[in-house]
Amino acid sequence: MKMKKLFAILMAAMMLVGLTACGGEDKPTSGSNEADSGSSNLIKVGIINNDPNESGYRTANDKDLKNKFTEENGYDASFAYSKKNDEQMQQAQKMIQDEVDYLLLSAAGTSGWDTVLKEAKDAGTKVILFDRIVDADESLYEAGVVSDMDKEGETAVEWLKKQNLDKYEIIHIQGEMGSAAQLGRTGALDKQVKADKNWKIVAQQAADWNMETAQQIVQTAIDAKKTFNVIYAENDDMAKGAVAALDKANMSHGVGKDVIIMGFDCNKWALQELKKGNWNYDGQCNPFQADTLDEIIQKLQKGESIPEKKIYMEEKGFDAKEITDEEIEKFGI
Repeated sequence: MKMKKLFAILMAAMMLVGLTACGGEDKPTSGSNEADSGSSNLIKVGIINNDPNESGYRTANDKDLKNKFTEENGYDASFAYSKKNDEQMQQAQKMIQDEVDYLLLSAAGTSGWDTVLKEAKDAGTKVILFDRIVDADESLYEAGVVSDMDKEGETAVEWLKKQNLDKYEIIHIQGEMGSAAQLGRTGALDKQVKADKNWKIVAQQAADWNMETAQQIVQTAIDAKKTFNVIYAENDDMAKGAVAALDKANMSHGVGKDVIIMGFDCNKWALQELKKGNWNYDGQCNPFQADTLDEIIQKLQKGESIPEKKIYMEEKGFDAKEITDEEIEKFGI
Protein backbone atom coordinates (compact mmCIF):
# COMPACT_ATOMS: atom_id res chain seq x y z
CA MET A 1 0.00 0.00 0.00
CA LYS A 2 2.79 2.37 0.79
CA MET A 3 4.27 1.80 -2.64
CA LYS A 4 0.89 2.43 -4.30
CA LYS A 5 0.46 5.65 -2.30
CA LEU A 6 3.94 6.83 -3.21
CA PHE A 7 3.26 6.04 -6.88
CA ALA A 8 0.03 8.03 -6.78
CA ILE A 9 1.82 11.04 -5.26
CA LEU A 10 4.49 10.92 -7.95
CA MET A 11 1.87 10.71 -10.70
CA ALA A 12 0.02 13.72 -9.28
CA ALA A 13 3.25 15.72 -9.16
CA MET A 14 4.07 14.84 -12.76
CA MET A 15 0.60 15.92 -13.87
CA LEU A 16 1.04 19.26 -12.08
CA VAL A 17 4.40 19.84 -13.75
CA GLY A 18 2.85 19.00 -17.13
CA LEU A 19 0.05 21.50 -16.61
CA THR A 20 2.50 24.19 -15.59
CA ALA A 21 4.61 23.51 -18.67
CA CYS A 22 1.58 23.80 -20.96
CA GLY A 23 0.73 27.09 -19.33
CA GLY A 24 4.30 28.29 -20.02
CA GLU A 25 3.94 27.41 -23.68
CA ASP A 26 0.73 29.40 -23.90
CA LYS A 27 2.42 32.66 -22.90
CA PRO A 28 4.61 33.12 -26.02
CA THR A 29 1.60 32.33 -28.22
CA SER A 30 -0.37 35.03 -26.46
CA GLY A 31 2.56 37.44 -26.77
CA SER A 32 2.86 36.64 -30.47
CA ASN A 33 -0.80 37.47 -30.99
CA GLU A 34 -0.30 40.76 -29.22
CA ALA A 35 2.68 41.54 -31.47
CA ASP A 36 0.64 40.64 -34.54
CA SER A 37 -2.13 42.90 -33.33
CA GLY A 38 0.36 45.74 -32.86
CA SER A 39 1.75 45.14 -36.34
CA SER A 40 -1.74 45.38 -37.83
CA ASN A 41 -2.01 48.88 -36.37
CA LEU A 42 0.87 50.09 -38.53
CA ILE A 43 -0.04 52.25 -41.52
CA LYS A 44 0.98 50.32 -44.64
CA VAL A 45 2.76 52.57 -47.11
CA GLY A 46 4.28 51.83 -50.51
CA ILE A 47 6.86 54.37 -51.71
CA ILE A 48 7.95 54.54 -55.35
CA ASN A 49 10.87 56.81 -56.11
CA ASN A 50 13.47 57.44 -58.79
CA ASP A 51 16.94 55.92 -58.51
CA PRO A 52 18.48 57.24 -55.24
CA ASN A 53 21.89 57.30 -56.96
CA GLU A 54 20.59 59.63 -59.66
CA SER A 55 21.80 62.76 -57.86
CA GLY A 56 22.60 64.25 -54.48
CA TYR A 57 19.05 65.57 -54.37
CA ARG A 58 17.57 62.10 -54.85
CA THR A 59 19.91 60.53 -52.30
CA ALA A 60 18.85 63.10 -49.69
CA ASN A 61 15.18 62.64 -50.61
CA ASP A 62 15.34 58.85 -50.23
CA LYS A 63 17.20 59.09 -46.91
CA ASP A 64 14.63 61.56 -45.58
CA LEU A 65 11.76 59.22 -46.48
CA LYS A 66 13.43 56.18 -44.93
CA ASN A 67 14.11 58.07 -41.70
CA LYS A 68 10.44 59.08 -41.40
CA PHE A 69 8.50 56.03 -42.55
CA THR A 70 9.61 53.54 -39.91
CA GLU A 71 7.86 51.15 -37.51
CA GLU A 72 8.86 53.45 -34.66
CA ASN A 73 6.82 56.19 -36.34
CA GLY A 74 3.86 53.90 -36.95
CA TYR A 75 4.52 52.77 -40.52
CA ASP A 76 5.03 49.53 -42.38
CA ALA A 77 6.83 50.89 -45.45
CA SER A 78 8.08 49.24 -48.62
CA PHE A 79 10.28 50.99 -51.18
CA ALA A 80 10.75 50.57 -54.93
CA TYR A 81 12.89 52.47 -57.42
CA SER A 82 13.05 53.09 -61.16
CA LYS A 83 13.74 55.86 -63.66
CA LYS A 84 11.24 54.34 -66.11
CA ASN A 85 7.50 54.95 -66.07
CA ASP A 86 6.53 51.43 -67.15
CA GLU A 87 8.61 49.84 -64.39
CA GLN A 88 7.20 52.22 -61.80
CA MET A 89 3.66 51.39 -62.93
CA GLN A 90 4.32 47.69 -62.43
CA GLN A 91 5.72 48.44 -58.97
CA ALA A 92 2.63 50.50 -58.15
CA GLN A 93 0.26 47.75 -59.28
CA LYS A 94 2.06 45.24 -57.07
CA MET A 95 1.82 47.54 -54.05
CA ILE A 96 -1.89 48.05 -54.71
CA GLN A 97 -2.34 44.26 -54.85
CA ASP A 98 -0.45 44.08 -51.55
CA GLU A 99 -3.16 46.36 -50.14
CA VAL A 100 -1.06 49.29 -49.03
CA ASP A 101 -3.06 52.02 -47.33
CA TYR A 102 -1.11 54.78 -49.05
CA LEU A 103 0.90 54.89 -52.25
CA LEU A 104 3.53 57.64 -52.27
CA LEU A 105 4.71 58.29 -55.81
CA SER A 106 7.51 60.28 -57.41
CA ALA A 107 6.78 59.54 -61.06
CA ALA A 108 9.63 59.15 -63.53
CA GLY A 109 7.49 60.87 -66.18
CA THR A 110 4.35 62.94 -65.84
CA SER A 111 2.09 61.16 -68.34
CA GLY A 112 0.35 57.78 -68.56
CA TRP A 113 -0.63 57.31 -64.92
CA ASP A 114 -4.45 57.49 -65.19
CA THR A 115 -5.08 53.74 -65.34
CA VAL A 116 -2.83 52.88 -62.39
CA LEU A 117 -4.23 55.69 -60.25
CA LYS A 118 -7.78 54.53 -61.02
CA GLU A 119 -6.79 51.02 -59.93
CA ALA A 120 -5.51 52.48 -56.65
CA LYS A 121 -8.71 54.44 -56.09
CA ASP A 122 -10.89 51.38 -56.79
CA ALA A 123 -8.79 49.36 -54.33
CA GLY A 124 -9.10 51.98 -51.60
CA THR A 125 -5.42 52.90 -51.76
CA LYS A 126 -4.89 56.63 -51.29
CA VAL A 127 -2.26 58.17 -53.55
CA ILE A 128 -0.02 61.06 -52.51
CA LEU A 129 2.42 62.44 -55.03
CA PHE A 130 5.79 63.84 -54.04
CA ASP A 131 8.51 65.65 -55.95
CA ARG A 132 6.46 65.59 -59.17
CA ILE A 133 2.83 66.13 -60.23
CA VAL A 134 1.46 63.77 -62.89
CA ASP A 135 -0.88 64.60 -65.77
CA ALA A 136 -3.96 62.94 -64.32
CA ASP A 137 -7.33 63.98 -62.94
CA GLU A 138 -6.85 65.53 -59.50
CA SER A 139 -9.58 63.30 -58.07
CA LEU A 140 -7.20 60.35 -58.44
CA TYR A 141 -4.75 61.57 -55.80
CA GLU A 142 -5.04 63.23 -52.40
CA ALA A 143 -2.29 65.83 -52.77
CA GLY A 144 1.14 66.49 -54.23
CA VAL A 145 4.13 67.67 -52.20
CA VAL A 146 6.34 69.32 -54.78
CA SER A 147 8.87 71.92 -55.64
CA ASP A 148 7.55 74.67 -57.88
CA MET A 149 9.73 73.75 -60.84
CA ASP A 150 8.36 76.55 -63.00
CA LYS A 151 9.27 79.05 -60.30
CA GLU A 152 12.73 77.51 -59.93
CA GLY A 153 13.33 78.14 -63.62
CA GLU A 154 11.88 81.63 -63.48
CA THR A 155 14.01 82.57 -60.45
CA ALA A 156 17.15 81.33 -62.21
CA VAL A 157 16.37 83.18 -65.45
CA GLU A 158 15.55 86.39 -63.57
CA TRP A 159 18.92 86.15 -61.82
CA LEU A 160 20.64 85.62 -65.18
CA LYS A 161 18.87 88.63 -66.69
CA LYS A 162 20.22 90.80 -63.87
CA GLN A 163 23.79 89.96 -64.91
CA ASN A 164 23.25 92.41 -67.80
CA LEU A 165 25.44 90.65 -70.32
CA ASP A 166 25.84 92.29 -73.74
CA LYS A 167 24.76 89.00 -75.24
CA TYR A 168 23.76 85.64 -73.88
CA GLU A 169 25.22 82.60 -75.64
CA ILE A 170 24.05 79.62 -73.64
CA ILE A 171 24.84 75.93 -73.46
CA HIS A 172 21.69 74.42 -72.02
CA ILE A 173 22.13 70.98 -70.42
CA GLN A 174 18.75 69.43 -69.73
CA GLY A 175 17.71 66.78 -67.23
CA GLU A 176 15.60 63.74 -67.99
CA MET A 177 13.13 64.79 -70.67
CA GLY A 178 9.52 64.91 -69.53
CA SER A 179 10.30 65.13 -65.83
CA ALA A 180 8.74 68.03 -63.93
CA ALA A 181 12.18 69.44 -63.10
CA GLN A 182 13.24 69.42 -66.74
CA LEU A 183 9.98 70.95 -67.96
CA GLY A 184 10.02 73.77 -65.41
CA ARG A 185 13.69 74.67 -65.72
CA THR A 186 13.67 74.40 -69.51
CA GLY A 187 10.39 76.26 -69.92
CA ALA A 188 11.57 79.45 -68.25
CA LEU A 189 14.77 79.61 -70.31
CA ASP A 190 13.06 78.82 -73.61
CA LYS A 191 10.51 81.55 -72.95
CA GLN A 192 13.21 84.15 -72.32
CA VAL A 193 15.21 83.13 -75.41
CA LYS A 194 12.12 83.54 -77.60
CA ALA A 195 11.39 86.96 -76.08
CA ASP A 196 14.87 88.50 -76.33
CA LYS A 197 17.01 88.50 -79.50
CA ASN A 198 20.17 88.96 -77.39
CA TRP A 199 19.62 85.51 -75.89
CA LYS A 200 20.76 82.51 -77.94
CA ILE A 201 20.97 78.78 -77.24
CA VAL A 202 24.17 77.51 -78.89
CA ALA A 203 23.65 73.93 -77.67
CA GLN A 204 20.68 72.26 -75.99
CA GLN A 205 20.80 68.58 -75.09
CA ALA A 206 19.60 66.21 -72.36
CA ALA A 207 22.21 64.61 -70.13
CA ASP A 208 19.67 62.76 -67.93
CA TRP A 209 21.17 64.31 -64.75
CA ASN A 210 24.50 62.60 -65.53
CA MET A 211 27.85 64.31 -64.96
CA GLU A 212 29.81 62.39 -67.63
CA THR A 213 27.17 62.98 -70.30
CA ALA A 214 27.13 66.69 -69.50
CA GLN A 215 30.90 66.82 -69.82
CA GLN A 216 30.65 65.23 -73.27
CA ILE A 217 28.03 67.77 -74.36
CA VAL A 218 30.23 70.71 -73.41
CA GLN A 219 33.34 69.06 -74.86
CA THR A 220 31.51 68.61 -78.16
CA ALA A 221 30.59 72.31 -78.18
CA ILE A 222 34.19 73.27 -77.47
CA ASP A 223 35.50 70.96 -80.20
CA ALA A 224 33.00 72.53 -82.62
CA LYS A 225 34.46 75.93 -81.67
CA LYS A 226 31.11 77.28 -80.55
CA THR A 227 31.28 80.50 -78.54
CA PHE A 228 29.36 80.64 -75.27
CA ASN A 229 29.39 82.57 -72.01
CA VAL A 230 26.70 80.77 -69.95
CA ILE A 231 26.19 77.15 -68.97
CA TYR A 232 22.67 76.54 -67.68
CA ALA A 233 22.73 73.03 -66.24
CA GLU A 234 19.53 71.65 -64.77
CA ASN A 235 21.23 69.96 -61.82
CA ASP A 236 24.50 70.21 -59.90
CA ASP A 237 26.02 66.99 -61.21
CA MET A 238 25.62 68.15 -64.81
CA ALA A 239 27.09 71.55 -63.92
CA LYS A 240 30.05 69.71 -62.41
CA GLY A 241 30.51 67.75 -65.63
CA ALA A 242 30.34 70.95 -67.66
CA VAL A 243 33.03 72.55 -65.49
CA ALA A 244 35.27 69.49 -65.98
CA ALA A 245 35.13 70.08 -69.74
CA LEU A 246 35.94 73.77 -69.28
CA ASP A 247 38.87 72.99 -67.02
CA LYS A 248 40.23 70.53 -69.56
CA ALA A 249 40.08 73.26 -72.20
CA ASN A 250 41.59 75.86 -69.84
CA MET A 251 38.46 78.03 -70.06
CA SER A 252 37.81 80.25 -67.04
CA HIS A 253 34.48 80.08 -65.21
CA GLY A 254 32.74 81.59 -62.21
CA VAL A 255 32.60 85.06 -60.73
CA GLY A 256 34.23 87.63 -63.04
CA LYS A 257 35.36 84.91 -65.46
CA ASP A 258 34.52 83.98 -69.06
CA VAL A 259 31.70 81.50 -68.45
CA ILE A 260 28.80 81.79 -65.98
CA ILE A 261 27.99 78.46 -64.31
CA MET A 262 24.45 77.74 -63.15
CA GLY A 263 23.18 74.61 -61.40
CA PHE A 264 20.21 73.39 -59.37
CA ASP A 265 19.64 71.28 -56.23
CA CYS A 266 22.05 72.92 -53.74
CA ASN A 267 24.30 70.03 -52.90
CA LYS A 268 26.64 71.17 -50.15
CA TRP A 269 29.69 70.66 -52.36
CA ALA A 270 28.05 72.74 -55.09
CA LEU A 271 27.33 75.60 -52.71
CA GLN A 272 30.97 75.47 -51.63
CA GLU A 273 31.97 75.88 -55.28
CA LEU A 274 29.69 78.89 -55.31
CA LYS A 275 31.35 80.33 -52.21
CA LYS A 276 34.79 79.89 -53.83
CA GLY A 277 33.58 81.81 -56.89
CA ASN A 278 33.98 78.85 -59.24
CA TRP A 279 30.23 78.80 -59.92
CA ASN A 280 27.82 81.71 -60.11
CA TYR A 281 24.31 80.50 -59.21
CA ASP A 282 22.59 77.50 -57.67
CA GLY A 283 18.83 77.06 -57.43
CA GLN A 284 17.40 75.23 -54.45
CA CYS A 285 15.24 72.15 -54.90
CA ASN A 286 14.13 71.05 -51.44
CA PRO A 287 14.28 67.24 -51.01
CA PHE A 288 13.09 67.11 -47.40
CA GLN A 289 9.44 66.26 -48.03
CA ALA A 290 8.85 63.41 -45.58
CA ASP A 291 7.53 65.52 -42.70
CA THR A 292 4.93 67.11 -44.96
CA LEU A 293 3.91 63.72 -46.36
CA ASP A 294 3.56 62.38 -42.82
CA GLU A 295 1.36 65.36 -41.85
CA ILE A 296 -0.93 64.67 -44.82
CA ILE A 297 -1.28 61.00 -43.91
CA GLN A 298 -2.06 61.79 -40.28
CA LYS A 299 -4.80 64.21 -41.36
CA LEU A 300 -6.30 61.63 -43.70
CA GLN A 301 -6.20 59.03 -40.93
CA LYS A 302 -8.36 61.37 -38.85
CA GLY A 303 -10.79 61.80 -41.70
CA GLU A 304 -9.71 65.35 -42.44
CA SER A 305 -9.57 66.71 -45.99
CA ILE A 306 -6.54 68.22 -47.71
CA PRO A 307 -7.68 71.59 -49.11
CA GLU A 308 -4.74 72.16 -51.47
CA LYS A 309 -3.85 69.66 -54.16
CA LYS A 310 -0.38 71.14 -54.61
CA ILE A 311 1.71 71.82 -51.53
CA TYR A 312 4.89 73.67 -52.47
CA MET A 313 8.16 73.38 -50.61
CA GLU A 314 9.88 76.64 -49.67
CA GLU A 315 12.90 77.32 -51.90
CA LYS A 316 15.31 80.04 -53.02
CA GLY A 317 18.25 80.76 -55.33
CA PHE A 318 21.83 81.49 -54.24
CA ASP A 319 24.29 83.98 -55.72
CA ALA A 320 28.03 83.34 -55.41
CA LYS A 321 28.62 86.94 -54.36
CA GLU A 322 26.18 86.72 -51.45
CA ILE A 323 26.12 83.15 -50.11
CA THR A 324 27.34 82.58 -46.53
CA ASP A 325 28.81 79.61 -44.68
CA GLU A 326 25.67 79.56 -42.53
CA GLU A 327 23.48 79.18 -45.63
CA ILE A 328 25.69 76.38 -46.95
CA GLU A 329 25.29 74.51 -43.67
CA LYS A 330 21.55 75.12 -43.48
CA PHE A 331 20.50 74.54 -47.09
CA GLY A 332 23.21 72.26 -48.49
CA ILE A 333 22.17 68.64 -49.03
